[in-house]
Amino acid sequence: MTTTAQLLAVNIDCAEPRRLAEFYAAVLGYEVQYAEDTYAGIGDGTMSIYFQQNLDRKPSTWPGPDKQFHLDVRVPDLEGAIRDYLELGATRPDFQPGEGKWVVLADPEGHLFCVCPPSGQ
Repeated sequence: MTTTAQLLAVNIDCAEPRRLAEFYAAVLGYEVQYAEDTYAGIGDGTMSIYFQQNLDRKPSTWPGPDKQFHLDVRVPDLEGAIRDYLELGATRPDFQPGEGKWVVLADPEGHLFCVCPPSGQ
């Protein structure tokens, strides 16, 4: 039998940890728990996301084979959320594989995330 682990956090490499923490705190409704120029963290008491400075990181091309991960978020109002996230600094790539079922956005440093409508839509 394999020991079951509890996921504590996800760590994301970026150039500006404080900026990315503030972006995702706004998107997810999490609190900024820690923020400095080289490392920052957000969370909701159960899950945390940490942002670690890596000045050599290069954003992946989209679409392309070098994407290593992406986040999926579910929102109550797809179009409203997209507007909000674009105002926060996200961008909307031209390539959208979801055929209207979800929308791919990139955070201010180019990490991709999918914005999904409520279940059943």
